[in-house]
Amino acid sequence: MARGKQDTRLDAPKGLRTTVLPRRGGEQQSDRFGRFTEWIARAMGTPWFILGLTIFVIFWMGWNTLAPQAWRFDSIALGFIALTLVLSLQASYAAPLILLAQNRQDDRDRVQIEQDRQRAERNLADTEYLAREVVALRLAIKDMATKDFIRAELRALLEDLDRRDDEDGETARA
Repeated sequence: MARGKQDTRLDAPKGLRTTVLPRRGGEQQSDRFGRFTEWIARAMGTPWFILGLTIFVIFWMGWNTLAPQAWRFDSIALGFIALTLVLSLQASYAAPLILLAQNRQDDRDRVQIEQDRQRAERNLADTEYLAREVVALRLAIKDMATKDFIRAELRALLEDLDRRDDEDGETARA
Protein backbone atom coordinates (compact mmCIF):
# COMPACT_ATOMS: atom_id res chain seq x y z
CA MET A 1 0.00 0.00 0.00
CA ALA A 2 1.51 3.30 -1.06
CA ARG A 3 1.68 6.09 1.44
CA GLY A 4 0.09 9.33 0.37
CA LYS A 5 0.55 12.85 1.67
CA GLN A 6 -2.68 12.54 3.65
CA ASP A 7 -1.54 9.35 5.42
CA THR A 8 -0.07 10.26 8.80
CA ARG A 9 1.85 7.98 11.09
CA LEU A 10 0.50 7.57 14.59
CA ASP A 11 3.96 7.26 16.12
CA ALA A 12 5.25 10.46 14.51
CA PRO A 13 4.74 13.84 16.16
CA LYS A 14 2.62 16.51 14.52
CA GLY A 15 4.44 19.37 12.84
CA LEU A 16 7.76 17.70 12.15
CA ARG A 17 10.63 19.93 11.11
CA THR A 18 11.15 20.14 7.38
CA THR A 19 14.53 19.29 5.93
CA VAL A 20 16.45 21.32 3.42
CA LEU A 21 17.82 18.31 1.56
CA PRO A 22 15.48 15.57 0.34
CA ARG A 23 15.86 12.18 1.98
CA ARG A 24 17.27 9.40 -0.14
CA GLY A 25 16.78 6.44 2.17
CA GLY A 26 13.28 7.38 3.16
CA GLU A 27 11.69 7.51 6.57
CA GLN A 28 13.15 4.23 7.82
CA GLN A 29 16.73 5.35 7.13
CA SER A 30 16.10 8.58 9.06
CA ASP A 31 14.56 6.66 11.93
CA ARG A 32 17.50 4.27 12.03
CA PHE A 33 19.89 7.20 12.26
CA GLY A 34 17.73 8.77 14.97
CA ARG A 35 17.76 5.56 16.98
CA PHE A 36 21.54 5.42 16.53
CA THR A 37 21.94 8.97 17.86
CA GLU A 38 19.78 8.12 20.87
CA TRP A 39 21.85 5.01 21.50
CA ILE A 40 25.06 7.11 21.37
CA ALA A 41 23.58 9.74 23.71
CA ARG A 42 22.44 7.06 26.17
CA ALA A 43 25.80 5.27 25.99
CA MET A 44 27.74 8.49 26.63
CA GLY A 45 25.77 9.11 29.77
CA THR A 46 26.78 5.85 31.47
CA PRO A 47 29.60 5.09 33.88
CA TRP A 48 30.76 2.37 31.46
CA PHE A 49 31.49 4.97 28.79
CA ILE A 50 33.53 7.08 31.20
CA LEU A 51 35.35 3.98 32.43
CA GLY A 52 36.03 2.85 28.85
CA LEU A 53 37.24 6.29 27.83
CA THR A 54 39.48 6.46 30.89
CA ILE A 55 40.98 3.05 30.11
CA PHE A 56 41.48 4.12 26.48
CA VAL A 57 43.33 7.32 27.54
CA ILE A 58 45.45 5.47 30.10
CA PHE A 59 46.34 2.81 27.52
CA TRP A 60 47.16 5.50 24.93
CA MET A 61 49.35 7.44 27.32
CA GLY A 62 50.99 4.27 28.69
CA TRP A 63 51.70 2.91 25.22
CA ASN A 64 53.22 6.16 24.01
CA THR A 65 55.26 6.52 27.20
CA LEU A 66 56.46 2.97 27.92
CA ALA A 67 56.57 1.30 24.49
CA PRO A 68 59.83 1.23 22.50
CA GLN A 69 60.48 4.46 20.63
CA ALA A 70 59.83 2.84 17.22
CA TRP A 71 56.34 1.70 18.28
CA ARG A 72 55.19 5.04 19.68
CA PHE A 73 52.85 7.11 17.51
CA ASP A 74 52.14 10.09 19.80
CA SER A 75 54.89 12.09 21.47
CA ILE A 76 54.82 12.82 25.17
CA ALA A 77 57.19 15.70 24.51
CA LEU A 78 54.52 17.44 22.41
CA GLY A 79 51.77 16.75 24.97
CA PHE A 80 50.04 13.86 23.21
CA ILE A 81 48.78 15.93 20.29
CA ALA A 82 47.13 12.95 18.56
CA LEU A 83 45.27 12.02 21.76
CA THR A 84 44.05 15.58 22.11
CA LEU A 85 42.93 15.51 18.46
CA VAL A 86 41.07 12.19 18.94
CA LEU A 87 39.31 13.42 22.08
CA SER A 88 38.41 16.73 20.42
CA LEU A 89 37.01 14.87 17.41
CA GLN A 90 34.99 12.61 19.70
CA ALA A 91 33.60 15.63 21.57
CA SER A 92 32.81 17.50 18.35
CA TYR A 93 30.70 14.57 17.14
CA ALA A 94 29.19 13.80 20.53
CA ALA A 95 27.59 17.21 21.02
CA PRO A 96 25.52 17.22 17.78
CA LEU A 97 24.53 13.59 18.27
CA ILE A 98 23.29 14.38 21.77
CA LEU A 99 21.37 17.38 20.42
CA LEU A 100 19.76 15.21 17.72
CA ALA A 101 18.71 12.72 20.39
CA GLN A 102 17.27 15.55 22.49
CA ASN A 103 15.31 16.85 19.49
CA ARG A 104 13.80 13.41 18.97
CA GLN A 105 12.92 13.25 22.65
CA ASP A 106 11.33 16.70 22.43
CA ASP A 107 9.22 15.50 19.51
CA ARG A 108 8.10 12.43 21.47
CA ASP A 109 7.35 14.61 24.49
CA ARG A 110 5.27 16.92 22.33
CA VAL A 111 3.23 13.95 21.07
CA GLN A 112 2.85 12.64 24.63
CA ILE A 113 1.69 16.04 25.90
CA GLU A 114 -0.90 16.25 23.11
CA GLN A 115 -2.14 12.74 23.91
CA ASP A 116 -2.30 13.57 27.62
CA ARG A 117 -4.29 16.73 26.85
CA GLN A 118 -6.76 14.77 24.71
CA ARG A 119 -7.06 12.09 27.41
CA ALA A 120 -7.70 14.78 30.03
CA GLU A 121 -10.44 16.30 27.83
CA ARG A 122 -12.07 12.87 27.44
CA ASN A 123 -11.84 12.24 31.18
CA LEU A 124 -13.41 15.62 31.90
CA ALA A 125 -16.24 14.94 29.45
CA ASP A 126 -16.80 11.48 30.96
CA THR A 127 -16.80 12.92 34.48
CA GLU A 128 -19.31 15.60 33.53
CA TYR A 129 -21.53 12.97 31.87
CA LEU A 130 -21.38 10.75 34.96
CA ALA A 131 -22.16 13.71 37.22
CA ARG A 132 -25.25 14.50 35.12
CA GLU A 133 -26.30 10.84 35.32
CA VAL A 134 -25.90 10.81 39.11
CA VAL A 135 -28.03 13.96 39.39
CA ALA A 136 -30.68 12.38 37.15
CA LEU A 137 -30.69 9.24 39.31
CA ARG A 138 -31.02 11.31 42.47
CA LEU A 139 -33.98 13.15 40.99
CA ALA A 140 -35.54 9.87 39.91
CA ILE A 141 -35.02 8.39 43.37
CA LYS A 142 -36.80 11.37 44.96
CA ASP A 143 -39.90 10.51 42.95
CA MET A 144 -39.59 6.81 43.72
CA ALA A 145 -41.87 5.32 46.33
CA THR A 146 -40.14 4.38 49.55
CA LYS A 147 -40.87 1.32 51.66
CA ASP A 148 -42.64 3.41 54.32
CA PHE A 149 -44.79 5.12 51.68
CA ILE A 150 -45.83 1.76 50.20
CA ARG A 151 -46.64 0.37 53.69
CA ALA A 152 -48.76 3.41 54.50
CA GLU A 153 -50.61 3.09 51.22
CA LEU A 154 -51.19 -0.62 51.78
CA ARG A 155 -52.47 0.05 55.34
CA ALA A 156 -54.80 2.70 53.98
CA LEU A 157 -56.09 0.26 51.35
CA LEU A 158 -56.47 -2.47 53.95
CA GLU A 159 -58.41 -0.14 56.24
CA ASP A 160 -60.56 0.91 53.30
CA LEU A 161 -61.25 -2.74 52.45
CA ASP A 162 -62.03 -3.53 56.10
CA ARG A 163 -64.42 -0.58 56.23
CA ARG A 164 -66.14 -1.77 53.05
CA ASP A 165 -66.41 -5.30 54.42
CA ASP A 166 -67.95 -3.92 57.60
CA GLU A 167 -70.39 -1.82 55.58
CA ASP A 168 -71.25 -4.81 53.33
CA GLY A 169 -71.76 -6.99 56.42
CA GLU A 170 -74.10 -4.42 57.99
CA THR A 171 -76.09 -4.07 54.79
CA ALA A 172 -76.41 -7.83 54.49
CA ARG A 173 -77.69 -8.11 58.11
CA ALA A 174 -80.24 -5.43 57.74
